[in-house]
Amino acid sequence: MKDKRILFVSSEVVPYLPETELSSTAFTSAKNAHSKGVQTRIFMPRYGVINERRHQLHEVIRLSGMNLVVNDIDMPLIIKVASIPKERMQVYFIDNEEYFKRKAVFTDEDDELFEDNDERAIFFAKGVVETVKKLNWAPDIIHIHGWMASLLPLYLKEFYKEEPLFTESKIVTSLYNGGFDGELSSGLADKVKFDLSSNDKISTIETPNHTNILKSAIENSDAIIHGSESIDEELISLIEEKEVPVLEYQTENLKESYLNFYTDLLSE
Repeated sequence: MKDKRILFVSSEVVPYLPETELSSTAFTSAKNAHSKGVQTRIFMPRYGVINERRHQLHEVIRLSGMNLVVNDIDMPLIIKVASIPKERMQVYFIDNEEYFKRKAVFTDEDDELFEDNDERAIFFAKGVVETVKKLNWAPDIIHIHGWMASLLPLYLKEFYKEEPLFTESKIVTSLYNGGFDGELSSGLADKVKFDLSSNDKISTIETPNHTNILKSAIENSDAIIHGSESIDEELISLIEEKEVPVLEYQTENLKESYLNFYTDLLSE
């Protein structure tokens, strides 16, 4: 795996957000790959709860300045970057004042989902791709963690399918317990249709609950990792139908298991 390139895209990453199974696994999987000589890039949203001064985030002017279209509206893309202490690993933050300035992650003070979480997910997916294009950095593997990143496989396979930078990339999605209750805005599918037209794959997210958003990620991934010990039965059934490579939940030797899984995937 030395000198291969892995793009890690996660809803949450420690130390920038509190430690959870998702945020710590996203960090650990990137750290382990990096320690073996793999070229890594980590992307996450720049939520307003992240302390920019403490974590030494700074804007990358040469990458910022473009607009992304979300639901026919131009939204400015700001890219910030930081280095994880001691690891020499760069983390890129997708930022936009309207979507990510608020001092919360997914829900308001009443624990209700933000009404624009659907647009935030679209913006994040497109922001990651456009930034990687500006970096001209072709990843061998793109590893997805968390529902906020789970529209990225759909966009890569459909909206950006002609983009040469990603034609050889393998998409891996890690599945976790948790997520959110209820649904995102009922307009999610229509907003995605603005980009993908009348694509059959959009039907999966017509009811935009947590399970269906992850189903969309599975449908558009080349391999799946069980990030939690127990996974929704609906998702397991879909994985079995797809017959893609699967790495079961790892209680030990996560480092070698993930690296071996990546290696096997690239050798297919």
